[in-house]
This record gives sequence, structure tokens and C-alpha cells, in this order.
Amino acid sequence: MASNKINSTALATSTLAAGGLLGGFAVAQRTKNRQLGGAVLAAVGIACTASWNASSGPKVAGALLGTYLVGFGASHPLSKKIGAWPAVSVAAGATAAASLVLSRS
Repeated sequence: MASNKINSTALATSTLAAGGLLGGFAVAQRTKNRQLGGAVLAAVGIACTASWNASSGPKVAGALLGTYLVGFGASHPLSKKIGAWPAVSVAAGATAAASLVLSRS
């Protein structure tokens, strides 16, 4: 029977994943240095993947890393339709939601 209770590690990692997408974009925009924003995105992605792997195993970790990277990639064309910050926010929210759903224990 699945639990409806959200564990604190899953919540923290989903928040971190969303923060990585938002923070990476903010750093790139603020500094005008896309590589620095990418470094933030990568560092957070590595940390999240390690947490997902520890709590849910490599298959879930791989799926969630894919979601994180697809969210990053999808935010670019979406930004042409709804704006940069709204697009990154959608990607961050979708990634956080996927993380919460898939990494529940």
C-alpha cells in the first residue's frame, strides 16, 4: 500500500532540483555568463542525482535526472512563447513534482 506521506528527503531533493533550475538561470542571467549558470545547474543536478539514487535507486535517479535535463532543455523554446522566467518556473515545478512523486518512500 502506497503512503501518501511525503518524506523529508524527497521534499528537500525536489526543492533542491527546482532551485537548481531557477538558480542556474538566475546566475546566468545576472552574471551574463551562461557557463557559470550551467555550472550551478550541473552541480545541483549531481547532488540531486546522488540523493535520488540513495533514496530510490538508479532507475528512479536516472529518470529524474532525465526530467531535470529535459526541463532545462524544454524551457528554452517555451521561453519564446511565455517568457524566460515563466518557462524556467514551469520546468522547475514539473521537475519538483516528478521528484516528489517518484522518490516517495
